[in-house]
Amino acid sequence: MIEQLLPPKAVAVEALEDPPQATLFPQERALLAKAVEKRRLEFTTVRHCARQALARLGVAAVPILPGERGAPRWPDGIVGSMTHCVGYRAAVVARAADLTAVGVDAEPHEPLPPEVLGAITVPQERPRLSRLVATRPGVHWDRLLFSAKESVYKAWFPLTGRWLGFEDASVEFAEPADGEPDGTGAFHARLLVPGPVVAGVARTGFAGRWLVRDGLLLTAVTVTPDGHGATEERTIVL
Repeated sequence: MIEQLLPPKAVAVEALEDPPQATLFPQERALLAKAVEKRRLEFTTVRHCARQALARLGVAAVPILPGERGAPRWPDGIVGSMTHCVGYRAAVVARAADLTAVGVDAEPHEPLPPEVLGAITVPQERPRLSRLVATRPGVHWDRLLFSAKESVYKAWFPLTGRWLGFEDASVEFAEPADGEPDGTGAFHARLLVPGPVVAGVARTGFAGRWLVRDGLLLTAVTVTPDGHGATEERTIVL
């Protein structure tokens, strides 16, 4: 599913269950010494997906260890992102010559707990969410906004090495394009803090895509070396 949100030079591998043949390198297993079974399965399968994706780029299997703030450390010359939730795991990789950054996220297509919504939104997002709920009730927009911000952060961090809080970006979802199938769309995240410099330009936001299918929400943000995907100004509005 997630490949529908990605440019052609990104390689995605996803899994809907945990394959018994998935294995870990010793360095990875050491990180799970005290992990519960759920965490062990998520960690193992998403790395199994990542190594399959790397193989499609001709990159040998290597340990994929968490680095600063948990971001995965990829082989030299590779960018990527991993995500997992109940019933879904996915990894996306690309050569750094083709993509500068990628962020993906998967969530169950369920509403957020009410107490979480206030913590992850900024004031200008709340009336937009209310309008979406009223006009397009088939999507859990609160959870989709959460997922979009997760994807933005995963693309942001490799570019900046800095934390990006939920309060540091404002997400808007675009009106559906003509001919666009139900359950898909675009979004734009306007940064409320100084953005990364990409292709010599300080960027003010990120553009992304989303998909709702089979009980899942998927979002993705990609940035190319020429800056496509990291915007200089807001280009889509609800």
